[in-house]
Amino acid sequence: MRVGLFAFCAYLFLTAALALAQHPHPGPDPIGSDLFPPELVMGHQQEIGLTEEQRNFIKGEIQKATTRFNDLQWQLQEEMETMISVIKEQSVDEQRALSQLDKILNIEREIKRVHITLALRIKNKLTPEQQERLKAIRKRAPQN
Repeated sequence: MRVGLFAFCAYLFLTAALALAQHPHPGPDPIGSDLFPPELVMGHQQEIGLTEEQRNFIKGEIQKATTRFNDLQWQLQEEMETMISVIKEQSVDEQRALSQLDKILNIEREIKRVHITLALRIKNKLTPEQQERLKAIRKRAPQN
């Protein structure tokens, strides 16, 4: 039972450290403020005048990104399990642990790349007028 608790704590530590590295300071997102999440675009498609061609393109890109994201999530879970088994040993092989951390960070990097690629493709498919409408919609939405 003690080993399981240690492994769980190690997992929480790693995910917290990775989350802090991803979001070092609160405040406005300088990248995200000019990109549009798929749910915002698709949730307001009539209001922004999304064409059938744009809608089909965006749906296809979402499907491709979702497939890749799911694959990466499975890989991440597997590598995290390996990391937990590496660090729960009495004496941790530092090189092996750091190598495993690199695998985890590379997968997380790829996950972020998939998200940003999708957002860029969506933005590039929208007209400047549609982008302005989305910015206005985002401004009037309540902040979380």
